[in-house]
Amino acid sequence: MEATTIALLVLMPLLVWRIYSRLKRAMGRSRSQLLRHWSAAVLFPLAILGLALTTWTDVLAVSCLGAGALAGAWLGLWGIRLTRFEHTDKGWFFTPNLHLALVVTMLFIARLLYRGLELYVNSRALAPAQLQDFSQSPLTLLSFGLLAGYHAAYGVGLLRWRSKA
Repeated sequence: MEATTIALLVLMPLLVWRIYSRLKRAMGRSRSQLLRHWSAAVLFPLAILGLALTTWTDVLAVSCLGAGALAGAWLGLWGIRLTRFEHTDKGWFFTPNLHLALVVTMLFIARLLYRGLELYVNSRALAPAQLQDFSQSPLTLLSFGLLAGYHAAYGVGLLRWRSKA
């Protein structure tokens, strides 16, 4: 085994831990900003639609994207129920459920890290294998659909909360 491969294997858990700790800090109590909620509610569904249009010939990939988006939307609605909302004299604040948001985000990041590791290992092989296009991979589309559906539904839920209050 090469020294660079050993270094990568040793540093990978450190990288995962750093990403996790940074996400954990970022997903605490947040100020509600309507522009962010609108962008999540609009841009993530557009990204799902764009990926669906680029992969419409591959039934498995589109199905995984749709299944991930539906599951993510359900988790986003569930996440809104678990969110703590506050209206103070300093503004509107919300605190999302940390565990649910971390699981959804870390699943997508884990898929990206796995794909990067797969590309690294393939580049070191004597006879590199032909890899599937990253944006056409059903597992990648499933994890992205989960992430995008979650954030889109969560953004819509936050917009509904702000309009009711």
